[in-house]
Amino acid sequence: MSRQVTLQPSGHQFTANEGETILDAAMRAGYNLPYSCRNGACGSCKGNVLEGTVDYGNHSANALSETDKAAGKALFCCAVPQGDVTLEVREVAGAKDIVARTLPCRVQSIDKPADDVAVLSLKLPTNERLQFMAGQYIDILMKDGKRRSFSLANAPHDDEFLQLHIRHVAGGSFSDYVFNGMKEREIMRFNGPHGSFFLREDSDKPMILLASGTGFAPIKGIVEHMLHEQCDRPVVFYWGARRPKDLYMFELAASWQTLHPNFSFIPVVSDALPEDQWQGRTGFVHQAVLDDFADLSGYQVYACGAPIVVEAAHNAFTRERGLPEDEFFSDAFFLSKDMKPNG
Repeated sequence: MSRQVTLQPSGHQFTANEGETILDAAMRAGYNLPYSCRNGACGSCKGNVLEGTVDYGNHSANALSETDKAAGKALFCCAVPQGDVTLEVREVAGAKDIVARTLPCRVQSIDKPADDVAVLSLKLPTNERLQFMAGQYIDILMKDGKRRSFSLANAPHDDEFLQLHIRHVAGGSFSDYVFNGMKEREIMRFNGPHGSFFLREDSDKPMILLASGTGFAPIKGIVEHMLHEQCDRPVVFYWGARRPKDLYMFELAASWQTLHPNFSFIPVVSDALPEDQWQGRTGFVHQAVLDDFADLSGYQVYACGAPIVVEAAHNAFTRERGLPEDEFFSDAFFLSKDMKPNG
């Protein structure tokens, strides 16, 4: 038995099949809702249930608390409507016309700019290109049926190869394979693009870009897209890492300051050793933003990296610096076998 789902304030309507999540039904109908992890862990798809009831599904208590439920909120990536429902949600404009596809690809090259970071360049079949928005991700389809999600580090105009940045995670089956077994010219399959983490080009607000570790990957795609489109919005990019060597494309990020008239790059290192001779900013990357900005009410923020970093940034920026909730865009990486591993 199908359920009718109504989205407000747009008034868009679609049906959800028995047992189908709201997010899956919306995507099937061509409506793109905000999401990232798709497994109830990150909170990107949280919205309000105005009318009707839902089965909340399996989710992290950090992403959806009992207080959230009492306030009428749900995670649409795991919530299943129990009847007709009306929801309040901010729809993502611009991505609903992009259809996710399953495609084969060939490993063109494997580069290692750091001991624990691999950059994969993937070649699609002749005459194939992937349409995507800068910052989105793809799912690598593994032979055991599992998926591993990685952000696209290249901009849409630079689509001869798809570039992925993969951090070596101890015990991670895919990253272990990338570092110890993968060979050039191997064939893999992927599905995508996915995600609502992309540049909102209908805004002229100044931007704060924040990344930790390989969260740099989608930020790279977004910045290179902005450069290609000659977008002159003011941008300040904060890249956080434990040690300087973890800023594995430092020179590239620094070069953007010479290519964009309103671009600033601020690297932040939390655990530098004496031998690093680090002279730059230190501490937590989100704290560097707080130190530099007393008021974020007129900004957009794009944050990507470890969940603890993204969550800390979201809480501090919205509660302490006046950033509007709907101007914080995030993509969190989950370092486990069953969640989004890294960028």
